[in-house]
Amino acid sequence: FQNKINLSLLSLAGHVPCGLICHPDKEHILYPLGCTVVIQELDSKQQTFLHGHTNNVSCVVVSRNGLYVASGQVTFMGFKADIILWDFQRKELLARLSLHKGKIEGLAFSANSLYLLSLGGQDDGSVVVWHIDKREAVCGSPASACSAGSATVVVCSSCRDEMFVTAGNGTIRVWELDLANRKIHPTECQTGQLRRVIMCVKVADDDNYFCVGTSSGDILKLNTNNKLMTDYRPQKEKFSLVSSSSVTLIFSLSSSSLVTESRATSRRTITKKIQVQGAVTSLTHRGQGHQFFVGTNECQIYRVNYTAFKEELIAACHNEAVHDIVFAWGTSDLFATCSKNDIRVWYTPENKELLRIVIPNVICHAIDFMRDGKSIISAWNDGKIRAFMPESGRLKYVINHAHSLGVTAIAATSDCKRIISGGGEGQVRVWEIHERIHKLGEILKEHLSAVSCIKIKKDNQECVTASLDRTCIIWDIVRFIRKQMILANTLFKCVCYHPEEYQIITSGTDRRIGYWEVFDGSVIRELEGSTSGSINGMDITSDGAYFVTGGDDRLVKLWDYNEGAVTHTGVGHSGNISRLKICPANKYIVSVSADGAILLWKYPDSH
Repeated sequence: FQNKINLSLLSLAGHVPCGLICHPDKEHILYPLGCTVVIQELDSKQQTFLHGHTNNVSCVVVSRNGLYVASGQVTFMGFKADIILWDFQRKELLARLSLHKGKIEGLAFSANSLYLLSLGGQDDGSVVVWHIDKREAVCGSPASACSAGSATVVVCSSCRDEMFVTAGNGTIRVWELDLANRKIHPTECQTGQLRRVIMCVKVADDDNYFCVGTSSGDILKLNTNNKLMTDYRPQKEKFSLVSSSSVTLIFSLSSSSLVTESRATSRRTITKKIQVQGAVTSLTHRGQGHQFFVGTNECQIYRVNYTAFKEELIAACHNEAVHDIVFAWGTSDLFATCSKNDIRVWYTPENKELLRIVIPNVICHAIDFMRDGKSIISAWNDGKIRAFMPESGRLKYVINHAHSLGVTAIAATSDCKRIISGGGEGQVRVWEIHERIHKLGEILKEHLSAVSCIKIKKDNQECVTASLDRTCIIWDIVRFIRKQMILANTLFKCVCYHPEEYQIITSGTDRRIGYWEVFDGSVIRELEGSTSGSINGMDITSDGAYFVTGGDDRLVKLWDYNEGAVTHTGVGHSGNISRLKICPANKYIVSVSADGAILLWKYPDSH
């Protein structure tokens, strides 16, 4: 049960500066995704996942020779935060290095990959030198003086293994390693009257100088030998600033050019410029700099050829929690996902985004494709039901004030004449959908809390609703009466009809999977679905032989329906799984999670 492709870049974009890295072999890129480090081939897009961290990855680096990958994580205050050293070729964990507490702020390999430098977060405040071959710490020291702020950046020398630079709030230090005495000696760099918060550092190829980018938009140049500032740009007497935002990334493409990411740039120094969506969090060059990649906090990866200096979007995904996923009727090639601000339609054969529908400042809780393919219906937290054209994304119609506490669940009948919606207040509403008129047909008022899931029977005469009020209700949607009520000591998160429609399966916060008789609402069987955390999503195959579940344990589990046993388990998510779907042809399982990830799994061949 191997995950085939991953469409999400949340951790790279939002939380990990310089998290997107092009490997020295020019064939792979690496980036963190929650607790996982992803290695992706550029040509085939095939991905490998490095699992080992217990919390979100905070930094990733690759050695200059390409043999090693190192990643650090965040943990709880007072607890040790691990650094993991990986073998790139074998994709295996080599060593777990634990000295820092709270967070690993930065990592850097020395020029010849003899040492790994690590910088602890604000609660730790230390810099440590690790011997890679021996897998042990050589020495450590407080990263900044008591009179200065915390250091946030560590960068190694380009030529020497024994020299590195740390910088941060009011501090720039050049360090020398004394291996014989197992000590590191810092020298404070002098910047005169300038006091800056350093955001990034780039050391020259010959080690004679290094440049630092600052939060005020300046770039300072310092001499590595005498530790003095020799120049800075822009200077107020010579240049007028566009704004005063920070320089957060800086790297050289060649000996004669420098690329920076900043909203504060001098009009007189810009030679080439591109506009990307979101704030830039990563810049990484491929080879000698003829091509480079840009990562942003809007979960976009761009490829840029330096000569043409034209951006090409090569990957995109949600940057907020994904709440729902649904396949278009009868096809495995198209599915849609929804999140805060947007709905996106994906094309599975090429693993790319086809359509993005953006509604700012609102959250889409649920979506469904109308069976005739003419619209995508969606449930929003502002209480509206919105329908969009599936090809253009144009708004088709809006049902205002559909629910007073937001629309939390939605489903459409197979004849496309009615929509069933559930709200935060617990009401279930039936809407009559005509070509030009959309009106409320009936209100069903049994639930006392938010409706979490709605499934409609094939004949469109019955539906089942799951709610956080600890009930599931089977409704007659012709006579608009309750047929059966299922009670359990759980907040129901998901429900599915068996394809023969004589049973339903449910799950929720009690981690148990319940089989129920539709006729009288009696329980048939209960299974332990998870050892930790709620089960938030489930789906069943078209023949009813297997079903799939996912939840807060972050595992995708495939179950034999009759045996009630797990046949396959998928490990890949770093956030709580919110929903999952089996595609109509049983080719894929798609799961989405609270960290913004969308994972596409190959359905096991044996089934």
